[in-house]
Amino acid sequence: MTTRRPLATVLLAGVLLSAAACGSGSSATKSGGDTEKVAGSITVFAAASLTGTFTALGTAFEKAHPGTEVGFNFGASSTLARQLTEGAPGDVFAAASGTTMATVTKAGAAAGTPAVFARNRLEIAVPAANPGHVRGPADFARPALRIAMCAPQVPCGAAATKAFAAAGITPRPDTLEQDVKATLAKVVSGEADAALVYRTDVRAAGTAVRGLDFPEAAKAVNDYPIVALRSSGNAATAAAFRDFVLSPAGRSALVAAGFDAP
Repeated sequence: MTTRRPLATVLLAGVLLSAAACGSGSSATKSGGDTEKVAGSITVFAAASLTGTFTALGTAFEKAHPGTEVGFNFGASSTLARQLTEGAPGDVFAAASGTTMATVTKAGAAAGTPAVFARNRLEIAVPAANPGHVRGPADFARPALRIAMCAPQVPCGAAATKAFAAAGITPRPDTLEQDVKATLAKVVSGEADAALVYRTDVRAAGTAVRGLDFPEAAKAVNDYPIVALRSSGNAATAAAFRDFVLSPAGRSALVAAGFDAP
């Protein structure tokens, strides 16, 4: 097992400066060959595990496209998908799994085909001093430990179910949280001895936690798809932001944050 170091913020900042410098200008090409003005505001619905990276990408996008403003609604992908299918206004959806994206596409809410822009895998998070002496997934069955996990209906919880099945372990969680940020917060606050979260969240937490890799995480890798939404009132800017995330600079920023390239 290995530990991961905190997010390389200098590298990420450098990548995002490059992204802003290499912006695609102030117009977007439509399918018919015409161009539309990239300006105004959009709201991006994005998985909680994308909070830090997408916030930085949003700032870089605004610098690359003066006159734009990117707002975010971060949360559990399953919750965001439900909000969108129930009519919540949004322009772009970035999910932490293909399953939650399918909820939106099957409802006819997507404008085009979703594209995978990153992948993520699980990692065990423990307090920096690891008072519970956690070594691997088997410790999640120890009744003496306080264990935090994502609820099974959200992508990090579904991935955890796969990983524990691969390990042959039945975990004994003390709390099931509605997104990965809330799950990790239990470790950061000292309320849990261990949590199963994404490795990007462990990295973003810096020295507050330690991350432990385990082989079965490879059996539960999540794809992250993104799509512009059919109901967007600013289709050109929505499409431009989607393309920005999918660009080499956008993907480099994601890799710097600990995501795997698709």
